Amino acid sequence: MGRLARVNGKIGHAEVLMRRMCVITVSAGILLWVGWAAAAAAEHPKQLVLAITPSNIPTELFKAGEVFAAELGKRVGIPIKVYMPTDYLGVVEALRNRTADMAFVHPAGYVFSNREAKAQIVAVDVWHGKTNFTARFYVRKDSGLRTLEDLRGKTIAFVDPGSTSGYVYPMVMLIKKGLVTNRDPKTFFRDAMFAGTHEAALLALLNGSVDAVASFDLAPQQYLKEKAKVDRITYVAETEPIPEAGMCVREGLDPALVKKITASLMAFNAPEYRPVLRDFYGIDGFAPARDSDYDPVREAIDLLGWRPK
Repeated sequence: MGRLARVNGKIGHAEVLMRRMCVITVSAGILLWVGWAAAAAAEHPKQLVLAITPSNIPTELFKAGEVFAAELGKRVGIPIKVYMPTDYLGVVEALRNRTADMAFVHPAGYVFSNREAKAQIVAVDVWHGKTNFTARFYVRKDSGLRTLEDLRGKTIAFVDPGSTSGYVYPMVMLIKKGLVTNRDPKTFFRDAMFAGTHEAALLALLNGSVDAVASFDLAPQQYLKEKAKVDRITYVAETEPIPEAGMCVREGLDPALVKKITASLMAFNAPEYRPVLRDFYGIDGFAPARDSDYDPVREAIDLLGWRPK
């Protein structure tokens, strides 16, 4: 019995060792599979699609976007195709359904893209030497309108429901001042419309179609250009600073590719790219961006109480 017991004891010990070896082998296999799956999940497309927000004249912006995309593609080492939806929130949808890999987004568009598509900001615009701007309520100088309260019962053209300076921040200002109730602009204005672009809104103001427009601080200089037209306009109220627009990437792209895209965007700060950037949204260059920079925009959107459909 003693010998049998010792033999059985050796056999039992060998079985334990074998089982441990099997567990180690299986575990190693699982780790290798997980690593392979993670690598496979990190996508590195042969072509990238850049979605651009349609805040300017579509044909001109698309053409400038193609030039920018071609130069960016050279630096990244992957061809980049341009996609321009019909409205601001179409950019969010493109990132969400992965028809776009990266996007040039306005501030509210980035917040929506982050919430709806888990996109991440990688660079912020530098515009006139700054990475922030404001929104203003513009009126004609000869209108006799001097204060925000003077706009009660008047007509206004906003830009787009997804525009930060052309709707979100101006509406938040009206709500905070108690001028608009139930988040409905028609509780203060006689009528409110969306012009579609900043330029269209400003032209509607100049031709007398509306009494006021909401747009960003340098919109008249950028879109009207002629001094005689710019001089016909003034503003009666201005919002708090808004973080600039920027470039974001969708969820799932290879981190190494994202890093290369970010570095390539920073390279556009070189003098030779100034003509390309001037035509493409009129910006000076790019700076590093953090998701937390857009927390004030999140607060504004939450106060407004809506999300893209």
